[in-house]
Formats: sequence, structure tokens, C-alpha cells
Amino acid sequence: MADSIEITINGETRFIQRDATIADLLGTLSLDTRKVAVERNLEIVPRSAYAATPWPRAIRWKSCTSLAGAESMDGYQNQTEDSWEVAGRRFHSRLVVGTGRYKSLEETAAAIEASGAEMVTVAVRRVNLADRNAPMLQDFVDPKRYTYLPNTAGCHTAQEAVRTLRLAREAGGWNLVKLEVLGPPPFLYPDMPATFEAAAALIQDGFQVMVYCADDPLAAKRLEEMGCVAVMPLGAPIGSGLGLSNPFMLRSIIEQAKVPVLVDAGIGTASEAAQAMELGCDAVLLNSAIAHAKDPVRMARAMKAGVEAGRHAHLAGRMPRNYAADASSPLSGLIR
Repeated sequence: MADSIEITINGETRFIQRDATIADLLGTLSLDTRKVAVERNLEIVPRSAYAATPWPRAIRWKSCTSLAGAESMDGYQNQTEDSWEVAGRRFHSRLVVGTGRYKSLEETAAAIEASGAEMVTVAVRRVNLADRNAPMLQDFVDPKRYTYLPNTAGCHTAQEAVRTLRLAREAGGWNLVKLEVLGPPPFLYPDMPATFEAAAALIQDGFQVMVYCADDPLAAKRLEEMGCVAVMPLGAPIGSGLGLSNPFMLRSIIEQAKVPVLVDAGIGTASEAAQAMELGCDAVLLNSAIAHAKDPVRMARAMKAGVEAGRHAHLAGRMPRNYAADASSPLSGLIR
């Protein structure tokens, strides 16, 4: 193979002609240039440069699916006008759901449909070169119907998070993104110093950043003042299903925020989603509570109802708590 060079793509060794370009290899692999981002030796290659950029000996490549987001969507015009807005995009559903951890993509699609969500979070993953015909999320969850929100799931440093979202934007045009930088196991609590660092870099790059953060009013306010378009304090550690561990701090964040507040992580059942909405948050983001339920589709329906009930209760205004009984029927005129 004198005329060939060895390259590494997503951990796989391959050979290609010595003078081949990125465009040549993408063509050989039958990959749509509109649906991938290419990172060469830790630097993103602009799509416009594929035809002129050769492959060096060692390559690392990541890719993600393309975006055709839905800022306004058919079928919602007849719903109530109680809506919320983030980064100029308006939504009627106040439930945002994830797309991971389901048994199949068919189950993913059915649960999302049942949830009534309009926005879904998606993790940025590498192309499966071994089976390019394997089904992909957008085959089941139509990006023309749902707003895709790429996230940095699994990132533990600011550098990893920024790099992941830069690749997402190069691949699919995503600009509205979810940032999360996690601390170490077992708690995976938000690493706030790294989150501040990543948020600053992404905002400078022109991203619209929805940011997962600690249930800390000072940290949430700082992120808002930096330019994040939404703050998403955790209810409890990711995947724990413990519910809202500190409602007082969440309420404090909500009361002082001038950007949307979404409770993210920790919710395990519909009553906890309702509680989050009763506090006055703009929306709830969850994944494991639906995907890990015995019947994910039914739980998705429950979460939809819980979020709607909590929102109605918040708007209605809760009755005051009294420490003495107060009969609902008048005492005057009783037959004795």
C-alpha cells in the first residue's frame, strides 16, 4: 500500500489514498457532508474546506445528525396561549424530554409523542462506521416537528463541553444548546467553575446557552448575567429520581430570574413534575423518569398531565396554609 496512508476514524484504522481529501473519504464512506462534522487532530474543519483538506496520519472524527428545528409548529395553534419563550423560540409544551436510555428508537418516539413535548435533548455521538445503515434518531423523532437541543451529556471538563458543542454546530447548524459539565461520581453534581468557564467560551462564540447548574441562586444569577438564555437548576442528582431536594432554593432562583428557569434532573414521577411547576418554573426537563419507568409511554402521559396540572395550580394561586380548621360550609343557619 505504497500509495496509501493509515488513518484512525472513531477508533477504527483505515487506509486511504495518500493524496485524498476529507471530501474524498466522506464520499467513499457514503456519508452526507450536511450531516457530519469533522475534527482533525482536535481542530474542527469547516465544511467549505473539505475538498481542499488532506487527511494526516492520525485523525479523530466526531459527527452528529443535522438540524431542521421548529421555531413554530403546526398543530398547536388551537391550544391555549399560555406559552414560554427562550432565545426567540416560543413553545406551548412546558415539558422538555431527553432521547436516551430507552429500549429502542420506536419506544423513544412513542414516549415523546405521548409527552406532548416540542423540544428534545440529544447527545452528540460519533458516526457508526461499522453500520452506516443503522437507524438514527431523526428517522423516528422528526427534526422538522421537534426542536433538537444538543447537550454535553457525559462531559466533565469545560474543554470537552465546548468542543462537543462546536462540533454539533458545525455538523447540524445548532446554535441553541444545553451546557452541562458534571463533577465526579457518585453524585455527578454540576461542576460550577467549569460550567462558568465553558459558558463564557460558548457565549463568546455566539451560542445561545441553556445551562444546567447547581440549585444556587448566586450561581444561577451569575450565569444569567453572563448571557445564558436559560438556567436549569437540578432538582436532585441526575438519574436519582429523588424529586425536589431543595424547593426553597429553587423558588429563590425562580423569583430573581429574568430568563426562563427549567428544573432539570432528579424528578422521578408526575407529582414531582407538578411540584416543580407549582413553584413557578417555566418548564421541566427530564429523561430517566420516563425512560426507566416500567411503561415509558404511560409515564410520558403522566408527566404531561403533571406539568399541565402544576402550571394551572401556579396560575390559579394556592390557598393560604392555615394552622386552624376552617369549615368549607357556613356555620350560620345550621339545623341543630
